[in-house]
Amino acid sequence: MTDSRSLETRRREALVAVDLGAESCRVSLLRWVDGEPRIHLVHRFANGARQEAGGLRWDIRKILSGVEQGLRQCGELAPQGIASIGVDGWAVDYVRLGADGKPAADPFCYRDQRNIAALRAVHALISPERLYALTGIQILPLNTLYQLFADTAAGTSQSTPWINLPEFVLHSLGGRRVAEHTNATHTEMVDVRSRKWCPEIFAAAGLDANAAPPLVNPGSEIGRLQGPLASMPAYRDARLIAPACHDTASAIAGIPAEGNDWAFISSGTWSLVGCILDSACVSEAARTSNFSNEGGIGGHIHFLKNVNGMWLLRQCMEQWEVQGRAWTMDELLSSCSRLPAPEQLFDVDDPALLPPGDMPARINLQLTRAGGTAMPQDPESAPAFALLIFHSLAARYAQVLRDLANITGKKLQRIFVVGGGSRNSLLNRLTGQATGLEVRTGSAESTTIGNLAIQLAALDGQSGSAAGVSPAAVARWAGLLAGQIIEPFAEQHTSVLTQ
Repeated sequence: MTDSRSLETRRREALVAVDLGAESCRVSLLRWVDGEPRIHLVHRFANGARQEAGGLRWDIRKILSGVEQGLRQCGELAPQGIASIGVDGWAVDYVRLGADGKPAADPFCYRDQRNIAALRAVHALISPERLYALTGIQILPLNTLYQLFADTAAGTSQSTPWINLPEFVLHSLGGRRVAEHTNATHTEMVDVRSRKWCPEIFAAAGLDANAAPPLVNPGSEIGRLQGPLASMPAYRDARLIAPACHDTASAIAGIPAEGNDWAFISSGTWSLVGCILDSACVSEAARTSNFSNEGGIGGHIHFLKNVNGMWLLRQCMEQWEVQGRAWTMDELLSSCSRLPAPEQLFDVDDPALLPPGDMPARINLQLTRAGGTAMPQDPESAPAFALLIFHSLAARYAQVLRDLANITGKKLQRIFVVGGGSRNSLLNRLTGQATGLEVRTGSAESTTIGNLAIQLAALDGQSGSAAGVSPAAVARWAGLLAGQIIEPFAEQHTSVLTQ
């Protein structure tokens, strides 16, 4: 950014953060009231992949419609002006674009089964050891590399341009077609040292490098809002900013922590368990433990591992509801607290637990295969099943953090838990017991806070380095926003929001 503005000017401008989630999406508005920040959740809408004849796909039109509705509501609430819009979301999934720049088809969901065969085929062309040495990325069948390769088997031309989902939403609003660095690292196609697309991987997998979007750093301005929304007074000068487009990178940017003794768990559908490093760790120990070196702001590395998260319980809850009992999370947590600890645990990262459908039965199958005893899986046995999931997650967190400490040499003292799972006091307590570390809970909406903090640093021209916005500047803004309880918009807030 070239037009640095004063803090007082910045505190008169509104900002919008869009967070795309695999289960729900949110559009939030930041306003300043008497110099203090106020963040409100203006619009939330459900999301979810749907099984079609061609595979498991996202309804991209529904996503765009929900974002547009949220942006329109924000524009009505802040007619005096919105400075910028930033979008983050889950990684790895992408949209193929037709000649008109619009989606050629609904994008595949990363849980589609086609990726398993694609992973095996790619590894026959370039070994997982070589891939890790080049990218430092955890080998997972959901990575974009394998999805793009699967397109070839389905007859899609590799010259067809593609763009990851958060950046696609920005593109649909008028932004350039780009790949923001933190999100791009999840493709397993970015060179961990050069921070550029890796020609060796594209060539080995038979992918067209010209179809990939140009890489940009977090905090980059990629255009101005265009289309019908741009006619609203609030959006006359609205910029489109790629924050940390990967939601976990934005969530970690929203942690205003200091020191070198802490780890993080970004807890939601997935649990991302890791720490921040100044440079990538691609040692043999890191590779065999399948740790990922993912992009963070300011050129930092998020050294982490994907752990299956609340997806497991949500899938169970859906199954119990089908069977006639709709449990709420509060009800389950209350009932769990009165039960003894389970006598057996299961591997939460078993690949068989990745697809959707009848999760209680699939967990039981894993238990029996390991020599254990199947759990009652009827709806009335839900609390015991939920407790099994919580204990198994905590044990997995502890193992990942032990491995992390051994590989990096870090002396961990604290864990910051952010995301929706930060509200789960039972799981947080079990995590503290399993790890022996102090557990501190951050914001359940840390992704929104990080998204906004990056926008604010970018608008102030605080780029810091060639790697994008300054982590120190982002941390200062995150610290200012961190105490916010992001409440849903209600009619009584109208007078405050439109002052």
